[in-house]
Amino acid sequence: MRITITAIGSRGDVQPCVALGIGLKRAGYQVRIAAYGLLADFVRRHDLEFAPITGNPREAMETQAGQAWQASGENAVKFIRGIRNLATFEQLRQSLDDTVDACRGTDAILYSVMGAAGYHVAEMMRIPSLYLLLQPLTRSRETPCLFAPTLPLGGSYKWWTYIVYEQLLWQMVRVPINQWRRESLKLKPLPLRGPFDGLYKNNEPFIYGFSRYVVPRPNDWPPEHHITGYWFLDDANDWSPPSDLSDFLAREPKPIYIGFGSMSGHSARRLADLSIEAVTLANQRAVLLGGWAAAHERDLPSHIYAIDSAPHDWLFPRVAAVVHHGGAGTTAAGLRAGCPSVILPFMGDQPYWGQRVHVLGVGPKPILPKELTARRLADAITRAITDEEMKQRAVALGEKIHAEDGVARAVELVRRYVER
Repeated sequence: MRITITAIGSRGDVQPCVALGIGLKRAGYQVRIAAYGLLADFVRRHDLEFAPITGNPREAMETQAGQAWQASGENAVKFIRGIRNLATFEQLRQSLDDTVDACRGTDAILYSVMGAAGYHVAEMMRIPSLYLLLQPLTRSRETPCLFAPTLPLGGSYKWWTYIVYEQLLWQMVRVPINQWRRESLKLKPLPLRGPFDGLYKNNEPFIYGFSRYVVPRPNDWPPEHHITGYWFLDDANDWSPPSDLSDFLAREPKPIYIGFGSMSGHSARRLADLSIEAVTLANQRAVLLGGWAAAHERDLPSHIYAIDSAPHDWLFPRVAAVVHHGGAGTTAAGLRAGCPSVILPFMGDQPYWGQRVHVLGVGPKPILPKELTARRLADAITRAITDEEMKQRAVALGEKIHAEDGVARAVELVRRYVER
């Protein structure tokens, strides 16, 4: 049976889908990943088929619109509107048509939030489709939508925060999507409220790739909405560290990790400067990861080591704490490693994950951009390294996450729903 996963986004968005794809292939499925072209080598390296989708997130992040999007902070309206501004109408239309091509000959489609074009293609092809999510977006009266403020209001407020989020997302793309449905897919346009009511009415499955120990399942979720555990892609066995990195990690005190994913431009340079100052103020050592700050081109002090990339599953168990932006994948890797996290969220779901880490007691309170100073970051790093109770909670949570097999559980659910 042939399965296509439409996984649009940066590597952090695509990597869990690749992990799931590997699990599906081991279970006997033929798997294709549809993603941005710059991820082709990454996908093929894991022996999965690849189909390119028009778009380049790295280039988009360097544009004025990309810089504004990275600065959207906790404002959900700016964040969602910013996604739309990253591509022209022509680029969006081409990416939709690319999705049709990517799904030709497939028997089922698994689609991510940003890869939701797969949902429409599955409708056209009359084949099964499943929704893959890395953030909790199911309507609930127990917890508000992750993009909404937590207010001392009742269940109706919490429920409506999901409706508002859905409409912000849908109205941003309603006109081009419905035009594409009519002209290319020969389908009827979706109603004003979009596809969401139909997902619930038809009992469509949602498969969540995170841990129930990090996000407990609300009691009012539909039974078709499943939390499987994280979908980890372990690359440690296929990676050899530079000898000077191994030497740096072997010295005491154990260093911390600092990395900010896809951050770029002026924001990345400022973060690098501030991080270096904070590490020095805290009298700590650090591994500074990522081309996001061109850190390897800097004249760094001896207590900071810079490297373009290293597998999180190899590096994180070797550091004392992780400092990062709160992306879903990096947060998951830090939690599994059993070390405290210091999160500096900038946009989207990052403030949510930063708050979850704090509520679970495995990291200090997240530091928002408007509050960020070198002194404040240095104090958070010091607390993460010296708070023994926090470190013990982080170890205990890491052990629980290690015991889960999210990929196996997700493969079981895909088999159940797709072959049904």
